[in-house]
Amino acid sequence: MSKLTRFADYKDRYDNVRFDRTPDGVLTMTLHTDGDSIVWAPGNAHDEIAFAFSDVAGDPEVEVLILTGAGDDFIVHYTYGDAGEPVPAVVMERLGWSGYQLITNFLDIQVPCIAALNGPTELHSELALMCDVVIAAEDATLMDRAHFAQGVVPGDGIHLVWPLVVGQNRARYFLTTDLKLTAREAMAWGAVNEVVPKAEVLGRAHEIAAKLLAKPTTTRRFTRHLLTQPFRKAAAAELNHGLFVEGYGMQIFTPRGDRPLYGD
Repeated sequence: MSKLTRFADYKDRYDNVRFDRTPDGVLTMTLHTDGDSIVWAPGNAHDEIAFAFSDVAGDPEVEVLILTGAGDDFIVHYTYGDAGEPVPAVVMERLGWSGYQLITNFLDIQVPCIAALNGPTELHSELALMCDVVIAAEDATLMDRAHFAQGVVPGDGIHLVWPLVVGQNRARYFLTTDLKLTAREAMAWGAVNEVVPKAEVLGRAHEIAAKLLAKPTTTRRFTRHLLTQPFRKAAAAELNHGLFVEGYGMQIFTPRGDRPLYGD
């Protein structure tokens, strides 16, 4: 549950998030690392963005949120240590807790959300798909490179969001075949709403935000609440389950090496 916040309190709080807000309340949240494409890492961007969503959710002066990335991609680069090295259980517990906050804090945002995908998205694409409108650059792609492709159970909330957006069969195919969808293919699947030239992504997002602002505040907020209810129901039922099996099943958590899986 978010607490009351003010823009001045959080606008400079995070190293990996840049906030810009227009006088009429359109908040642009840009994910970055040192001003360029974000590098997702545990205890850094992973935690920061979860907490940033909570601050946005608690700010009553935000009317519309635009979520975008810096550089040439939305989220592609990440680091989680060396594969094959054991990760202490306390670290996995922290990642699971942070992963839960990432999804639930985002769903606490009760204003229309627009994803402006400025390029490829290969990590946490569920954040874009939980937005009410998804605008993608022509060179954008959607892929889940961090889970099944790396031998990891596709939890993190991606297992909830993709089936709700594109259907069970397409979602299972996407999550288990290392499939990379082009922006046009993602639009045909229903994961993306519009594809525009790269230079026009953010401008188009602001055009849509302006149309949303023409509606009463209460209408916008209640509509967001109503239309994201399926995500909240799914999160309540299965988010912790997905985070648990993802963490437990990671080979870097319990590396087998040459040892039999079930004893000698």
